[in-house]
Amino acid sequence: MRIIDNVNDLLGDDLRAELKPGSKVRIAASTFSIFAFEALRKELEQVSGLEFIFTSPSFVTEEVTDKLRKERREYFIPAEHAESSLYGSEFEIRLRNKLTQRAIAKECADWVRRKVTFRSNSTGNPMQQFAVVDDNAAYMPLQGFTTSDLGYERGNAVSNMVHRVDDAPMTTQYIQLFDQIWDNNDQLNDVTDAVHNHIASVYAENSPVRIYFLILYNLFAEFLDDINEDVLPNDRTGYQKTKVWQSLYNFQHDAATGIINKLETYNGCILADSVGLGKTFTALAVIKYYELRNKSVLVLCPKKLAENWTNYNANLTTNIFAGDRFNYDVLAHTDLSRTRGESLGLRLDRVNWGNYDLVVIDESHNFRNADYAAEKESRYQRLMRKVIREGVKTKVLMLSATPVNNRFNDLKNQLQLAYEGESENLSQHLKISTTVEKVFKDAQTVFNEWSKLDPEDRTTARILQMLHFDFFELLDAVTIARSRKHIESFYDMTEIGAFPERLPPKSVREPLTDLPEVPGFNDIFEQLQALTLAVYTPLAYVFPSRIGKYEDLFNVTVGGARSNLGQRGREQGLKKLMTVNLLKRLESSVDSFRLTLAKIEQAAQRTLSRLDSHAASAANLGTDLSDLDLDIDDEDIEALSFGEKIKIDLDDIDIVSWRRDLWNDRETLQGLLAEMHKVTPDHDRKLQTLKRLIEGKTTHPINPGNRKVLVFSAFADTANYLYRELAPVLADAGLATALITGGSHSAKTTLGTGFDFQQIMALFSPRSKQRHLTMPKETRDLDVLIGTDVISEGQNLQDCDYLINYDIHWNPVRIIQRFGRIDRIGSTNAQIQLVNFWPDISLDEYINLKERVENRMVIADLAGTADDNVLTLEDNDVAFRKEQLRKLQDDDIELEDVRTGVSITDLGLNDFRMDLLGYLKEYGDLAAAPKGLHAVVPADSASGLKPGVIFALRNVNADENANRGNRLHPNYLVYLDDDGVVIADHTEAKHLLDLIRASCRPHDKPVVDVVCAFNAATGEGANMGKYSELLTGAIYSMIDVTEERDIDSLFTGGHTTALTQTIAGLDDFELIAFIAVVDTNNRAQADG
Repeated sequence: MRIIDNVNDLLGDDLRAELKPGSKVRIAASTFSIFAFEALRKELEQVSGLEFIFTSPSFVTEEVTDKLRKERREYFIPAEHAESSLYGSEFEIRLRNKLTQRAIAKECADWVRRKVTFRSNSTGNPMQQFAVVDDNAAYMPLQGFTTSDLGYERGNAVSNMVHRVDDAPMTTQYIQLFDQIWDNNDQLNDVTDAVHNHIASVYAENSPVRIYFLILYNLFAEFLDDINEDVLPNDRTGYQKTKVWQSLYNFQHDAATGIINKLETYNGCILADSVGLGKTFTALAVIKYYELRNKSVLVLCPKKLAENWTNYNANLTTNIFAGDRFNYDVLAHTDLSRTRGESLGLRLDRVNWGNYDLVVIDESHNFRNADYAAEKESRYQRLMRKVIREGVKTKVLMLSATPVNNRFNDLKNQLQLAYEGESENLSQHLKISTTVEKVFKDAQTVFNEWSKLDPEDRTTARILQMLHFDFFELLDAVTIARSRKHIESFYDMTEIGAFPERLPPKSVREPLTDLPEVPGFNDIFEQLQALTLAVYTPLAYVFPSRIGKYEDLFNVTVGGARSNLGQRGREQGLKKLMTVNLLKRLESSVDSFRLTLAKIEQAAQRTLSRLDSHAASAANLGTDLSDLDLDIDDEDIEALSFGEKIKIDLDDIDIVSWRRDLWNDRETLQGLLAEMHKVTPDHDRKLQTLKRLIEGKTTHPINPGNRKVLVFSAFADTANYLYRELAPVLADAGLATALITGGSHSAKTTLGTGFDFQQIMALFSPRSKQRHLTMPKETRDLDVLIGTDVISEGQNLQDCDYLINYDIHWNPVRIIQRFGRIDRIGSTNAQIQLVNFWPDISLDEYINLKERVENRMVIADLAGTADDNVLTLEDNDVAFRKEQLRKLQDDDIELEDVRTGVSITDLGLNDFRMDLLGYLKEYGDLAAAPKGLHAVVPADSASGLKPGVIFALRNVNADENANRGNRLHPNYLVYLDDDGVVIADHTEAKHLLDLIRASCRPHDKPVVDVVCAFNAATGEGANMGKYSELLTGAIYSMIDVTEERDIDSLFTGGHTTALTQTIAGLDDFELIAFIAVVDTNNRAQADG
């Protein structure tokens, strides 16, 4: 008997000497590795046979392997130690990283088939571990049959000594013990076929889709660990049987499931899917889920969108989900500022604001500004105090196509609603290294730096590189944001139905009139610029010595500091607003412009009359905005009409100056009005062109038999004018027309009276609105619908294929939202057309004119916050907006393309997680799948797939909490071309996952031609030198990027990652899998 210390005297060498031709080998150990076979291959090939017992249960089917039985919710990853060690134990990473395991596995599988029998302990009871060669030598204890046990690789054991026994009586005893166990069928199961098949799977050609899911399984292991019945929808509620759930597409199912998961985990979620992807229905499915759990739900929406929600919670014939019996309450955003009266059927003084379990905020970007008045509670503050913090624990779902304007603070303020303003509530659930506030502050600093870069450097890729990992972690946790491009690449479009093809947009430029004596657009604008609009700015004329008393009366504070956003600031804001409004209305229609000129002229005349009569010492000089048909957001009106009407002592006013300016304004307005009255409908060029367009479209439809046209205007006055002038003419041509300008009572149609908002929608788009269910006896159709932006959001009008913007909204996002009514997934129209009416001037003139109006439209400096613009009309980047408007003229355009700055769309990893869950439900667990597998996919330069290799790696020595700028830590993805040049480094996790998905998801079988090319180049996997070198290159590229980021972090604010942890090199990583990207047109793949 002697001791083998596995330092100077190695077990492997001793076995090599002991194994003779014809030897019979018996081994009882916990693991078996193909690399141990490779180390002793020559000798093992000579033995007559090998009997191997796995001393703990291995390769045996257990009830626990059915991970995804719904009632169990067992998504955990078990330690399938014996199975995974077959392809190299944790101490054989160096061998595995040579990438030769495929060739070794092929030889090993052949040897196993000929010479080996495997059995496994099925009892779970402890069993001694040893090996016997004939009756010549016995070795014990033997942990496993791996290269580290043989002494060829270092393990983690303090010592690895083995006793060798070579006395015949003792070796015979070991043989008898082994045979006694071997023959006991109650204790052992034969697992030879399972082991052979496992080993064979290493050299089998893998389908790319399997490798894709294998990579996902390893990347999101922690997510699978965390998932349990508390944070996933509970099937027993029956939510999947509801009408609303069954009406959703599969991508909406994934969003709804993801939202519920995020609401349960983080208490809040922002759904920011692009226009046309059905956010309303997705949200309704989430609402129904919570209602089925007896939760009370409140929907807060802009007043103009209330119909979109009240239609589904009432027992109406127009409610296609009446059978689901929705029971949520609906209130308008502005109701938060009211304490009395009634809104949407609820008495505001009796609403139990604190009793809602779920609040759904539609158009949540309206709550971007946290506060602007300390003396009066803002809507945001009231929402936070009354609804979120008081009463029961409230979850918050926010819906917005534009959650970020140009400040990340916008996003932070919305998210604060979810965590009740107490950021620790969210931080404790996230893997971030600092506070939520600091994450957003750092992100804003990065954004400000990025926005100063030259346009060619100001790319999305650049800012993604600059932003800290924590920001992505936070976004991924609480947002779901997909674009239509994303849906098209992630989901099977045959089930959903494709998006229609967008024809190039048509741009129409018409002068105001064909009357030569009437001034043109530019001339009128010059006259508008001359207006002082003194009727709106009485405080501007108060003597400097008297202004103090009014400032004290009417000023407010911002964030606790005194501000000049007092009454004077609001008056100046209103003056700018009216100038913009006049210009917009001139763009829109002659009639709309006339009406506003008349209203301002009358206001000036009234004020002059009161000054003439010196009517009162304290004049009531407020302005009522309600009848001006302003095209601005609710919050702007709220900011500008703050407080009471202003009472000013006329003795404090410079009446001479004020009277002079009022008189000049009145004269200018009267002159303009006289010119505008000359333009009758017959001489209104724009109106006549619209009429011809509609008649031409209905005569020559784009899609067979489709006569429908949707006409948008920003102003109710313009919409009324178009309906008044066009409806009779179109009726004579056999076309039915309708008008909608807001709410049920402003709906008109040539089909007769008595139709409300929802019924008109159903008459115009009977298929998408399921008219056969809501109005079964009605067979008439509307052909032309004229509307304001009250129907620009939340409506599916995809029966229509032709949309006309009669005026161009100054915010291109609104144009895309309008187009989203007909540009929708699942449309029956093959093609759709967008027509835009532009003012009759060049684009440069138009932009310059807008700049002059918008210039310094920010209301003074808001207590030095610099980026808190109460009016949301300002755009900080004129060049960017100019490019957007040019695109609108010439190209079809995505909402993602017009966002001012960073889009959060498609940054999240939620879809990959949902993809993985779907796969596991269908095909079961991947825990036992070998590491180091590969797939071969074809190169495709169009989708960014250049010849090379994508590695998925895991840092085995990593501190799990140190993210090192990598979202997937401790896992890493890196993509190199065939020359070892990095195409995408490990910091670009989302981009790399997109590439992997795009290359692998379509192929559920190996791609024959590229597999043949790969095998020819690598000698069936035996000559992997090239890929092994690329793997080394990949790891050193990660070290370079990490060092670069560490150095950067020393010179930027916040914590540094330098000196916290280092990556030593190849042995720190194990290969999870790799994807070889091969170009069959260039077969000169390196030959290893």
